[in-house]
Amino acid sequence: MSSGANAMWGGRFGRGPEAIMEAINASIGFDKRLAPQDIAGSRAHAAMLATCGIITKSDAEAIDTGLQQVLAEIEAGEFAFSAALEDIHMNVENRLREIIGTPAGRLHTARSRNDQVAVDFRLWVREQCDTAIAAITALMQAFVAQAEAGADWVMPGFTHLQTAQPVTWGHHMLAYVEMLARDRGRFMDARARMNECPLGAAALAGTSFAIDRHMTAAALGFDRPTANSLDSVSDRDFALEYLAAASICALHLSRFAEELVIWSSAQFRFVRLSDGFSTGSSIMPQKRNPDAAELLRAKIGRILGANIALMTVMKGLALTYSKDMQEDKEQVFDAADTLVLSLEVMAGMVRDMTANRDALEAAASSGFSTATDLADWLVRALGLPFREAHHVTGALVKMAEDQGCDLPDLTLAQMQSVHHDITDAVFGVLGVYNSVASRTSHGGTAPDNVRAQVARWKEELG
Repeated sequence: MSSGANAMWGGRFGRGPEAIMEAINASIGFDKRLAPQDIAGSRAHAAMLATCGIITKSDAEAIDTGLQQVLAEIEAGEFAFSAALEDIHMNVENRLREIIGTPAGRLHTARSRNDQVAVDFRLWVREQCDTAIAAITALMQAFVAQAEAGADWVMPGFTHLQTAQPVTWGHHMLAYVEMLARDRGRFMDARARMNECPLGAAALAGTSFAIDRHMTAAALGFDRPTANSLDSVSDRDFALEYLAAASICALHLSRFAEELVIWSSAQFRFVRLSDGFSTGSSIMPQKRNPDAAELLRAKIGRILGANIALMTVMKGLALTYSKDMQEDKEQVFDAADTLVLSLEVMAGMVRDMTANRDALEAAASSGFSTATDLADWLVRALGLPFREAHHVTGALVKMAEDQGCDLPDLTLAQMQSVHHDITDAVFGVLGVYNSVASRTSHGGTAPDNVRAQVARWKEELG
């Protein structure tokens, strides 16, 4: 049992909490990560209190000087964090009191830990949005570079992981640029929506002091103060939106990681991952394992788990603040760390990987990948209804399969045995390069389309 009441809130209590209560109640083990944001919020709050005449200018100056010293001690690793003081807010305020004495007690005028943690956490998540946006941009640039190098390289496009139609390597790379652009947009949207300042909402109802919330919002880089004090202290939508965006982004990373695992196998040989992102086997000397890709494939588990965990915490909470919400930070901290690491590793892998153009082309030419081109030609050149063209093409595929060859290897006579109106012009559409070159519709795989999209993305990404 603790020997005395907590000095910060213990006036109501005759004795301190049990040691086991301190263990479950304290958050300083993880929320000390919010120290820069906590001190930034406190400095803005003190400056506002002085401007509004709520505390003296001299007290505000002492508070500001003391807070800067506290931050310096934390950054230097010289700060002694205390679990007995529960959280980062109380740890900072207690040290401030040790440094400057009585004026420290005036800092908490017209605010509560409820709006204090809300602004700290929002500032931190906002920074993580900026970090994610920058990391996604770098990864997009890596994919664009791959697309530019292989704008006219052919490879198989898949559905059901079965060869479908030929596409270009550049087109495949740009598919991930589009995905990542949506990810980047989600973080931008979330950042814009969360850019309202809850500081000044106090415990839940606002304050009777004549504060200037617009001043603190501007000082902290927010667009405006939040409009409802109840919502201000109970809202964690900003963290949930961050986790939702992070989950979708991690999903996209996992999809490409899966392709890398498949493509780098001896059976495919589509890509070779650099030594920097491969490992060996402890027993099989020939192995090059795509461990980095496999780890990236799994990271969505942690990020999506954090998303689900925080949604579960928040789902049944009546307004306004409840201690349940202390469970918000560890989930978001871990997800943010995981996402940034994943994006940086993926960018390195994409920059360093080498595509095997010959293997890609050989695979693109297999599996009757130009069957749809043949059907389309029958519609255009012979005027067949597509369903009839589909039937004729299927018969020709079966013929080629029975003879152990591909469609371009059939003779004209063999093709005419299935439909007598086929001419030798059909061979102009059956090659994989002819196939991809013909796909000029907006968003199609034609090399000219790819080059145009590469130019657009290079201009946009800088």
